Amino acid sequence: MTSTPSNPGAPTVEMVDFSVDGRPVSAPKGTNLLEAMLAAGENLSYFCYHPGLSVAACCRQCMVAVGTNPKLVPACQMTVQPAMEVYSSRADVLEARQRMLEFTLVNHPVDCTICDKAGECALQRHYMDWDGKDSAINHAKVDKPKKVDLGPHIVLDTERCILCSRCVRFCQEVAKAPQLVFSRRGDHEMLTTAPGERLDNPYSLNTVDICPVGALTDKDFRFKIRVWELFSTRSTCVGCSAGCQTEIHHHRNQIYRLVPPKRWDMNLSWMCDDGRRTYKAIGGPRVSQPRVNGRQESLKDALDAAAASLRPYLGEERHALGVVVGADLTNEDAFASVHFARDLLGLAAVYLADRPNDGRGDGILRRSDPNPNRSGILTIAGDTARSTRDLAADIAAGTVRALLVVGDSPLSDAGAPEALRQLAVLVVQASIASPTSEAASVLLPAAAWAEVDGTITNYEGRVQRLRAAVEPPGLARPHWDLIGRLARLLGLEAERPSPEAVFDELRRHHPSMAHASWGEPMRAGQLRFAGRRG
Repeated sequence: MTSTPSNPGAPTVEMVDFSVDGRPVSAPKGTNLLEAMLAAGENLSYFCYHPGLSVAACCRQCMVAVGTNPKLVPACQMTVQPAMEVYSSRADVLEARQRMLEFTLVNHPVDCTICDKAGECALQRHYMDWDGKDSAINHAKVDKPKKVDLGPHIVLDTERCILCSRCVRFCQEVAKAPQLVFSRRGDHEMLTTAPGERLDNPYSLNTVDICPVGALTDKDFRFKIRVWELFSTRSTCVGCSAGCQTEIHHHRNQIYRLVPPKRWDMNLSWMCDDGRRTYKAIGGPRVSQPRVNGRQESLKDALDAAAASLRPYLGEERHALGVVVGADLTNEDAFASVHFARDLLGLAAVYLADRPNDGRGDGILRRSDPNPNRSGILTIAGDTARSTRDLAADIAAGTVRALLVVGDSPLSDAGAPEALRQLAVLVVQASIASPTSEAASVLLPAAAWAEVDGTITNYEGRVQRLRAAVEPPGLARPHWDLIGRLARLLGLEAERPSPEAVFDELRRHHPSMAHASWGEPMRAGQLRFAGRRG
């Protein structure tokens, strides 16, 4: 039968009717049988299949019976056909899966108590679902190497590998770097790197995600924490302008890892290694306490000092004040900063501090623009945006004598800290310690991207959410909040109550962002098998 979508302009989808254990099921024509059965609610076990990779059918765990065919077949290797009769719960099918699972476990070590995958391991789950019996094998298991260093990020425990080939196919088909192979044969077959190769492609950590067992482990995460202790908060990667969706896994206000959501409609379910490590800066040297002329002060006193420093530039001297916005800011931070500079202070321009293109774009996910929100800030600033090269010229000419810097993007074109010290006033809002923050006459601590609720706009113009996963350190506050407090102290306008209120105001001022949505509330969820990475 044919189903017509609700959108008249969309193509029609031809549906195929078939049955599973006598129950009628429908799926789009060409759908993989395994996918169709999972979508229909069937509890079907599998290891080697992954929707983003080619079909290998090597684990033989998804066996089903089809029609009167005397031989069982792997569901992942078939597509749905009209009137197909599939049997998934027949006694011989269940026995085949159980025996195949026992065969997979013949040489697998029972070291779940120390395995990083424990709690999100497909082998654990399938054992409890399909077998749950003591091993009938009483001879010694085949010994294979442990703690094999495959590359800069990956350690392999070879004895745990079940030879599903997911990682091999990923490197060949997605990363375009065939760095992993199988060597030897029979029960001595094992995963290793190709001759002369290392597992060092820019997407190598995806092999840890897709490994259904604990064979491939992340050096950075290895033995750090049990996965069931982690909470997951959905957010967006700030490693470049691609804006990949990510999950922040955290526990007791500490981030342990970033992983892509296990959804095929987001980033193709992948994430680059550099993006996964962006949380490291949050745990590095931070600006957590306000400072005035190098002395630690309360946030109130520091804000008062900042307001007193900027107050002389509200009148005739206002054009001697420069405002810098970093390309790392959220849309809400950028709007509050640009609104403060352009609409409240009457400045003709704001300076955009961004990082130059790094040439690391690869046509897979990574972009050469390392700035996560350049697109959104240029939309907000419009024609008033100027470069830090212009700022350097204005400082050298003495046109700019006071500067408010909002964000952590480096002022690479604006001169060294010595040049910044020539300014009469340097107020800096920053989250990461840097030469600019060290040179500040007034330093206000700001929350980092994983500590705030907000939005950023990727290179395609897609507005995406950031969600606070952890609390900011010390007295750090969101940039939009600090700007609002400064504006109130200067008598310019009232503070805004929330980031969502700033977002709504932003949409009203910029029609091009009217399509954007703040989204529904999404609470952090504790990881369980329902959110397993395997």
